[in-house]
Amino acid sequence: MAITIESTNIDVPAQAQLPTAFGTFTLHAFVDPKTGAEHALLTVGDLASADAPLVRIHSECLTGDAFGSLKCDCGPQLQLAMRAVQDAGVGAVVYLRQEGRGIGLYAKVQAYHLQDLGYDTLDANLALGLPADARTYEMAAAMLKELGVNRVRLMTNNPDKIEQLEKHGINVVSRVEHKAGICSENRDYLQTKVSRMRHILPI
Repeated sequence: MAITIESTNIDVPAQAQLPTAFGTFTLHAFVDPKTGAEHALLTVGDLASADAPLVRIHSECLTGDAFGSLKCDCGPQLQLAMRAVQDAGVGAVVYLRQEGRGIGLYAKVQAYHLQDLGYDTLDANLALGLPADARTYEMAAAMLKELGVNRVRLMTNNPDKIEQLEKHGINVVSRVEHKAGICSENRDYLQTKVSRMRHILPI
């Protein structure tokens, strides 16, 4: 069936069905009104009908998500979250464009170079005059609220995500351990997150 568009001023929702290797999601796109950054939200089922849907907040990691880097556990964490939400039947993966814990790709690769020289993941950022973690989760909370979500079961090992979501009006009723992709290449990286960045991760 052909669809004729009579005007370029039509109101088209920024959402569509997205079939993936893990199942079909509804993909929602959002624009941060403060920064203009574009973020994505993958959902399964009717979030508003669930008391506390299963949710993962994932910050963009080009090297891990797209290139399969073993320097971090980001790619496997994203895949685990997509599988878990599908298995739950109702839930969401919030995908925030916060590359390199918010410092951007260029600085992240600079930090990688320092890590090659022996810096840990935190000190590499600090040596560049950048924060250890510049991410914020206000937009994640706003995206969830837009779909009627105020309570979540959060897949995370990072207490900062819980605290920031609570601060922005999302009640985290429980934390779900999110462990994936641990290997010899990223063990020191993960150990630094545990010992210096408060992450809760048995490794």
